[in-house]
Amino acid sequence: MLKLKNKNMKNNNPLISIITPSYNQGQFIEENIKSVQNQTYKNFEHIVIDGGSTDNTLKILKKYTGKIKWISEKDKGQPDALNKGFKMAKGDIVCYLCADDYYQKDTLATVVDFFKRNKEAKILTADYTIIDEKNNEIHSFVRLYKKIFWLINSYYTFLFVNYVNQPSTFWKKELFDEFGYFDIKYQYEFDYEWWLRVASKYKIFIINKKLSFFRLHKSSKSGSRYIKQFVEDYEVVENKTDNKLLLFFKKNHNNLIVNIYKLIRF
Repeated sequence: MLKLKNKNMKNNNPLISIITPSYNQGQFIEENIKSVQNQTYKNFEHIVIDGGSTDNTLKILKKYTGKIKWISEKDKGQPDALNKGFKMAKGDIVCYLCADDYYQKDTLATVVDFFKRNKEAKILTADYTIIDEKNNEIHSFVRLYKKIFWLINSYYTFLFVNYVNQPSTFWKKELFDEFGYFDIKYQYEFDYEWWLRVASKYKIFIINKKLSFFRLHKSSKSGSRYIKQFVEDYEVVENKTDNKLLLFFKKNHNNLIVNIYKLIRF
């Protein structure tokens, strides 16, 4: 890692904090860690918050001691683990990368370059690739569908459809001072709820480039519990607006997506 020698160095090479929540993802977590360690941009810290895994996860984490920071203890779910990590983070730019996902090699360099060129930006999202357990690309229509809504990027569009791609999303850590941390009462859409808080004031910038690989498999939240996910998605929006027309279309849209997911199966 690069050491920050002075304020100018910090401005030129901002520290990025990557938080990885983990629980029994030993099958995938080393690929996650390697994808961060092999970044072309080197001024980062990688913090793994493990929920007390009982598989081979801890063995892998110990292997990378000195290159990553990690703790393993019981928590109150993924948002609680992430809040712990973000409170430990020292970076100017932050993000989270689940243990079964991983980055493209130039992801962090792309993000830093974007923030340098867009001084007003507080948060950005980008494209991604959806993969299965064996790293095969799947469900490309999902990412293409989301990209349609990028064309009408606005707060109300975001209320209707969550078009932010989580593993390809980065933001300024200072936003936690303004909007607080993730609400742990939401176990599926905690990030969407928080991004909506931010989007009510700041524009979400978009990079039309694939920055990450998002894995769907039988034990992942998005792969196995999508019905609960979309129920909570609606609850989040219902608590953000009293626009009856938007809520009507939101509910019917979510029902349609759930039925499509049932057909394609994960």
